[in-house]
Amino acid sequence: MTIFALVTKSRACHAFVKNMKHHPNRPYNSLPALPPKTELETKAILKAAIAANRALAKLDGSITQLPNPAVLIDTIGLQEAKASSEIENIITTHDELYQSAVAERKIENPATKEVLFYKEALWHAYEQVIKKGLITTNLCIKIVQQLKQNQAGIRVVPGTQIKNDRTGEVVYTPPEGETIIRNKLHDLEQFLNIPDNDLDPLIKMALAHYQFEAIHPFADGNGRTGRILNIIYLVQQGLLSQPVIYLSRYVIEHKTEYYRRLREVTEKEAWQEWILYMIKAVEATSTSTLSKIESISEAMVDVGKTIEKKLPKIYSKELVETLFQRPYCKRQFFEIAGIAKLKTAGSYLAELEKIGIIQRIQVGKEKLYLNHQLLSILKG
Repeated sequence: MTIFALVTKSRACHAFVKNMKHHPNRPYNSLPALPPKTELETKAILKAAIAANRALAKLDGSITQLPNPAVLIDTIGLQEAKASSEIENIITTHDELYQSAVAERKIENPATKEVLFYKEALWHAYEQVIKKGLITTNLCIKIVQQLKQNQAGIRVVPGTQIKNDRTGEVVYTPPEGETIIRNKLHDLEQFLNIPDNDLDPLIKMALAHYQFEAIHPFADGNGRTGRILNIIYLVQQGLLSQPVIYLSRYVIEHKTEYYRRLREVTEKEAWQEWILYMIKAVEATSTSTLSKIESISEAMVDVGKTIEKKLPKIYSKELVETLFQRPYCKRQFFEIAGIAKLKTAGSYLAELEKIGIIQRIQVGKEKLYLNHQLLSILKG
C-alpha cells in the first residue's frame, strides 16, 4: 500500500471516529469529560484572557470602592435577570420589571415573574457559593427549581432534542439517562471545584459553560442556569466580589454566534473559537458594566449636590444612596434605611419631586417615585 493510500485511510478512519462521537439525532452519551485533549492556552487565548482579566479586575475594584456597594447590586442584578430571560424569549419592559420589584401589588405578567425568579435564583446561588465555596449538582438543581418555581430535577424522560427554531431540524441530542447525566455533572463538579493553577479561570469558565449546556441536565431552564453558573464561578474564583457582571446582554447582541460556536465545539472540536468568544464576552461586559457604574456614581454625586443646595435640611448621604438603589423608590425604603419615619418620608419624597429629582407614579393603590436619571442609565 502506498504512503498516499495509508494517509488517506488514516484520515478516513479519523473522520469516522469523530463522526461516531456525535450525531445530531443520537444522545451524546459519549460526551467527554473536561478538560479537552487540545491546546487550550494558545497565544490568541492567553492574550484575550489577559485583557479580560484586567477589565474584570477594574470592574471589581470600582464596586469595592463604592461607599455602599449595595446601591448598585439590585439594579445590575435585575438587568442581568432581564437579559438572560430575554435570550429565552421571556420579555418584559424595564418599567414593568422595576415597578414589580418594589410594588406590593400582585404581579400578573408571567414574563416579569420569571425575570424576578431569575434574580432570586442568582442571589441564592451567590450566597451558597460564598458560604460553602462549592458549585455542585444540588446547587444547579436548586437554581432551576427557583427559576421554574417547581420541584424540577434531573431529566429522566428520553427524547429531549435541540432544534433549529426556523427549520425544525434537530441540531443536537443531549445525553440521556439520569445516571449518565449525574455522572457527567459529577465530572463537571470536579473540574470546577478542584483548583487548577495551570489553567486561567476564564478559560475554565468557557469550558464549563459549554459542558453544562452540552449535558443539558434539565427539561427546561438550562440556558439560564448555565448563565448563573458563569457569574458565580467568577465569584468562587475571587475574580468578582459581587454578582454584577452582565454577560447575558453580550449573548443577546451576539446570539447567532453564541449558538454557532457552541455547535462547532460539538461538531468540529473548535475550542479556541468558543473560548475566545466567552473571554471576549467577559471583557466587553466588564467594560460596559464599569461604564454604567461610573455613570450612576456621577449621577449620585450631581443629585447629591442639588439636594444639598436646594433641600439642605433633608440632605444626607443615605438619602441619595436610597434614591439610587433602585429606579423606583417609596416611603418604606426611607424608613428601612433609618432616614425617616413613614409620614416624614412621604414629605421628603414630595419635596424631592418638587425640585425634579423624582416623579410620582401611581401603581395600583401605591405611590412609587421614579428616578428618571437612573432608569435612563440602566436602559442605555
